[in-house]
Amino acid sequence: MIEQKRADPKRITPQSEDFDRWYVDTVLRAELADYTPVRGCMVIRPYGFALWENIQRALDDMFKRTGHENMYFPLLIPESYLAKEAQHVEGFAPEVAWVTRGGGKELEEPLAIRPTSETIICSLYTDWIHSWRDLPVKINQWVNVCRWEKRTRLFMRTTEFLWQEGHTFHETYDEAADEVETMLGTYRELHEDWLAMPVIPGRKTDSEKFAGADYTVSIEAMMKDGWALQAGTSHHLGQNFTRAYGIQFTDRGNELQHPYQTSWGLSTRVIGGLIMSHGDDAGLIMPPKVAPVQVVVVPIVRSNDAEGSALVEEAVARIEREVAGSVRLRVDRREGIRPGEKYAHWELRGVPLRIVVGAKDLAEERVTVVRRMDGLDQMLPLDGLAARLPQLLAETQAAMFARARNELEERSVHVTSLAELVAAFAERPVFASGPFCNRPECEVRIKEAVHALTVRNLRADRTADGAPCIACGDPADHVALTARAY
Repeated sequence: MIEQKRADPKRITPQSEDFDRWYVDTVLRAELADYTPVRGCMVIRPYGFALWENIQRALDDMFKRTGHENMYFPLLIPESYLAKEAQHVEGFAPEVAWVTRGGGKELEEPLAIRPTSETIICSLYTDWIHSWRDLPVKINQWVNVCRWEKRTRLFMRTTEFLWQEGHTFHETYDEAADEVETMLGTYRELHEDWLAMPVIPGRKTDSEKFAGADYTVSIEAMMKDGWALQAGTSHHLGQNFTRAYGIQFTDRGNELQHPYQTSWGLSTRVIGGLIMSHGDDAGLIMPPKVAPVQVVVVPIVRSNDAEGSALVEEAVARIEREVAGSVRLRVDRREGIRPGEKYAHWELRGVPLRIVVGAKDLAEERVTVVRRMDGLDQMLPLDGLAARLPQLLAETQAAMFARARNELEERSVHVTSLAELVAAFAERPVFASGPFCNRPECEVRIKEAVHALTVRNLRADRTADGAPCIACGDPADHVALTARAY
């Protein structure tokens, strides 16, 4: 049955009252997505899908820039394929959905609905990779996947979701390692340059790495409630899958070798991160680079002022004509709706800039431009306005990133002991960083020290230089980023 966590049609719950409720209210009222009859599955509505398309387009351009090609692999994977890599199948077993009947008959072999595609890709590339000349292989696919989630939340954790998954094969371990870092850098570029979300890169601990990987690196972003979101991951798979699936190539010395492999992925979960990074009690705040609508024009016309209304419509038409595709612009000409209601409608949807065109301002050849992120309003000349809009949007993009970076810094602390770690979380969630020896037993002690705390990654931007581990006191090389996480 359809989940009942419905939004109040007249109200968004304030963040300070209930952040989770605010998130759901915003997603539903802004018409990004909605529930469906199948638990854990969502429908992405046109406004939400337009946002995903903008994100997808930006990321796909980056993939092509780094030499990757798109292709497609099947949704259904034979059970025997999934079972070949032991750590992988063990890691995904609780989340796999199975097809056991087809055409009214029991299948000879159960088919897994794709939770990820390493197994089917490796099985097929066994026939496609033979020589070092066939390497590197650098591919990506944009698909849906299915993971049977117990607790679901729109965009953040759903049974079916959209994502991209990249897969590469290389001659050497180091070449694959370079690929892992390159693709994590791509995700960082997407988040910081396009989504205005500052992130912290680093390596996952062994308990948090991808099932079947040698190691995993991630970027971690802070949400407005101080919780962390794993914003992107990139995995070095070593030869674990290529050995299991028998992929071999003749190297430059004419000897048989197993190639080294990477995989990396980003899903529609990124939309949830965008919402929780920037939104406020009025709803969404969209970074201009990915906003489905970058500028909305609201004409103020009065039925008893035909001359003024004609002047307004002429100015609006001029703006439309002069913009001519340079920005994504929408004119709200809906009748029977008061201007205040229109403002609230577009504020809820996070449109970066609102242009209010009224006869009174036009008498002075000006219009009012309001910035969504902070309510900053300016009276600007109509003449040359269209040419100024790209710069105003760029300034908004930069201001959003700066604000998010300041919030991250303000809620980040350095700790030198478990006692300091506990004290850091006593009042509110934070990002706490401290020296860490990376031993599993010390990771357990950190998790037990604060409810729901995890080691998000071992920071790539800091080293401990032998400072005492916060859990055991032994000399540490790493600095662990710890936080509560979605």
